[in-house]
Amino acid sequence: MPEMVEVMVDSVRVSLTNQQRIVLLRELASEYFLPIWVGPYEAEAITTALQEIEIARPQTHDLLLSVFNQLRGRLVRVEVTALRGDVFYGNLVVDTRGEEINIDSRPSDAIALAVRAHVPIFVSRDILIEAGISPEKEVNSDQSKPEDQPEPDVSSPAEEPESSGRLSVFEDFLQNIDLDDLNNKPDKEEPPQEPPSKGKPPKKKK
Repeated sequence: MPEMVEVMVDSVRVSLTNQQRIVLLRELASEYFLPIWVGPYEAEAITTALQEIEIARPQTHDLLLSVFNQLRGRLVRVEVTALRGDVFYGNLVVDTRGEEINIDSRPSDAIALAVRAHVPIFVSRDILIEAGISPEKEVNSDQSKPEDQPEPDVSSPAEEPESSGRLSVFEDFLQNIDLDDLNNKPDKEEPPQEPPSKGKPPKKKK
């Protein structure tokens, strides 16, 4: 059984260039972040729960929690258990009549359920080591690089080591994330901001 560490949802972000969403999980005991791609619906479901926005009718994740309750089951915790290639794998731990069962889940759905049920989120330590990022790590990496050393050509996979290729889907997005800004964010999560519609000028304030 791999070592599991507890994390929290730090923020839900959206790329203004391609509209892809990402959830940043932060380790409770340190300033270590784990970025996970999620779909637009899952991003909205997580943000809605974080901001405690009331919905008139139950959405899919609300419905699943209701099913658990009606069947005398209780969501105990959710886990991000594996990273294969660029795909994360999740797990729901559900207590039913004193017995814990594991249910395979996408991490995005697991996180959406966790923030609704107010249960802890755990991530494998191996995943944090492999895919995690931190402000200190980024600063040390920048300082250790000689000024006259050219930037690596990330467009040429043949010249990259295999270990760097495993997180290629995150490279463009993470370059635009200010990790220092994450540590000074407001208490409430802001919903993902959509870019202005093309062809329509912004409205002037009266």
